[in-house]
Amino acid sequence: MLLGYDIGTSSVKVSLLDAGTGKCVASSARPRSEALISSPRPGWAEQDPEMWWENLVLATRDVMDGRDPGCVSAIGLSYQMHGLVCVDRDLRPLRPSIIWCDSRAVPYGEKASRGIGEGFCLEHLLNSPGNFTASKLAWVKENEPETYGKIWKIMLPGDYIAARMCGEATTTVSGLSEGMFWDFKEDRVADFLLRWFGFDGSLIPRIVPTFGDQGRIGAEAASQLGLTAGTPICYRAGDQPNNALSLAVLEPGEIAATAGTSGVVYGVNSKVVSDPASRVNSFAHVNHRGKDPRLGVLLCINSCGILNSWVRRNIAPEGMTYDQMNAVAEEIPVGCDGVCILPFGNGEERMLGNRTPSFRVSGMDFNRHSWKHLVRAAQEGVVFAFKYGMEIMGGMGIDVSHIHAGHANMFLSPVFRETFAGVTGAVIDLYDTDGSLGAARGAGIGSGTYADAAEAFASLEKISTTEPGEDKGYAEAYQRWKDELNKSLI
Repeated sequence: MLLGYDIGTSSVKVSLLDAGTGKCVASSARPRSEALISSPRPGWAEQDPEMWWENLVLATRDVMDGRDPGCVSAIGLSYQMHGLVCVDRDLRPLRPSIIWCDSRAVPYGEKASRGIGEGFCLEHLLNSPGNFTASKLAWVKENEPETYGKIWKIMLPGDYIAARMCGEATTTVSGLSEGMFWDFKEDRVADFLLRWFGFDGSLIPRIVPTFGDQGRIGAEAASQLGLTAGTPICYRAGDQPNNALSLAVLEPGEIAATAGTSGVVYGVNSKVVSDPASRVNSFAHVNHRGKDPRLGVLLCINSCGILNSWVRRNIAPEGMTYDQMNAVAEEIPVGCDGVCILPFGNGEERMLGNRTPSFRVSGMDFNRHSWKHLVRAAQEGVVFAFKYGMEIMGGMGIDVSHIHAGHANMFLSPVFRETFAGVTGAVIDLYDTDGSLGAARGAGIGSGTYADAAEAFASLEKISTTEPGEDKGYAEAYQRWKDELNKSLI
């Protein structure tokens, strides 16, 4: 059996995969409701790493209940990207994790880009330092010097979980690249960025392969989790590279998409290229090698499922389920009779040059429109934000004509899928998989349980296909949305 973890923003999900059949035999997600994000100040977003661990323990015990711990041959980890975890020598967090949608570090990344040189950063990092992990550490260094002085290692959320399991701080090239710590031109840690920010290189953990033996579960962690001490961790990746892996998206031209708390389109490229404005970002994909590059070109929209969740809590009638909301959305015509939503309000959007036009509704007529129009307009607004970003990706040579996605989150909505296909012209294939199952298959590849990725994904099941079909007004609705966005950015 292969055990896969997905340490997300809303929950920690665990799945147990039968390596022989490729079937999920058990899964659990904790907490049962959405995990809290703390926002002590506007634009801030933090989570307690101990909360991740506590929920991981609970979910693991759910999955392993009544099973022999020795049945697990390897473990894989997926995690929310770009977070900063600062630990002391005992691997104890020194402060809450500054997570991916926290905006406080934007000025630090912008200053570094200007000081180092925008062209140099793009050539070496493939991105501006932006609001990524390195800039978040710079914020801690300046604003919390006492905490900074106690830091032994810095880690991403998945690195922290691996450290709790194995008792050792490690990271990967893919992880370093998502934090802006990897120099693609020199194929090593970005020493120039460390010098600019005044970081000691000893803060970077030991680098381990994305696939392979990354460490063994220690006795204390094994006791808490209900696993066998010595079980190896054989795979680790951020949630978006891992989502692509879970959908068998590994080679140039292949595209993966997710629509969870945030929304992502992720394309694989074999060319080391970057967006001049760093609106979409390039990171080392799970199968990247310096001499044989595989880069994940990532379009991220911070406000995706979090907007749908907000609509459910604050606009839809109390007790309405997401399935019921999706049915309501189908009652409203394409374009929502002129109602338009800009789906922003979850931190600065990289796609918009680190600006936030915030959540906005336009076109409402109190005599014509109801809450149902807002339900559909929220889904259309998210899709139109995807379309806007995909136009940027097109300028980098990424042709988004065929998308692989998991049968989950907003892709469960027929309105969302049909609008996505209709406005982009892309064919959308949905598969029966998720991040935790992808991590389990990654562990199978890393442990040698599978000979290669082809064997690992031979059993991947396609559930449905959505074709673009005729334009039912999608182009007109998108143009109206785009006009509203442009006005908000003036």
